Amino acid sequence: MSEIEFIKKLKLKSTNAYSNLVDDFQQKVFGTCISFVPNKEDAEDIAQEVFVEVFNSIEKFKGDSKLSTWIYRITTNKCLEFIRKKNTKKRFAFLQSITWNSIPMDKTDYFTEINHPGILLENKELNATLFKAINSLPNSQTVVFTLHKIDGRSYQEVAEITGRSLSSVGSIMFRAKKNLQKILEYYYKNEH
Repeated sequence: MSEIEFIKKLKLKSTNAYSNLVDDFQQKVFGTCISFVPNKEDAEDIAQEVFVEVFNSIEKFKGDSKLSTWIYRITTNKCLEFIRKKNTKKRFAFLQSITWNSIPMDKTDYFTEINHPGILLENKELNATLFKAINSLPNSQTVVFTLHKIDGRSYQEVAEITGRSLSSVGSIMFRAKKNLQKILEYYYKNEH
């Protein structure tokens, strides 16, 4: 079946087509999610949200890109949305602790729960520091760096997913590496 026919079936809300979509993309979407959010349960939840979003908004898919590119764009956006919400909760908890209106929150640091299969660093603290540094970059740099270095996508794939030119992806990647280097140097000078 061609991609055009498959998309037509998805737009008709065919449960069989949706099931095939999940079978084809589940591991790939989960892999991308865990590249951004290094916690298995959260990555699974985000992946589930991605498929719900795809199912609910498939009629908006215009076919300007491949279906897979559109799905990865949704995945990336859902991951960034999750990270923003997580960071907002941390800031809220911090502000409450300063004003003594503390609400009990989970005391463990989210990014110490690293379970990423693609990164085999033995030191959890190093993993946590690395993911914090990546997620402190501007969104465009976080996306490009994560998709290329952690998720293993080519510059061409990253360009398609983000809707940027190849040269723009290269430029953003260069800035991301420079900024990460500064962030990590600062961290190690001040923390150790």
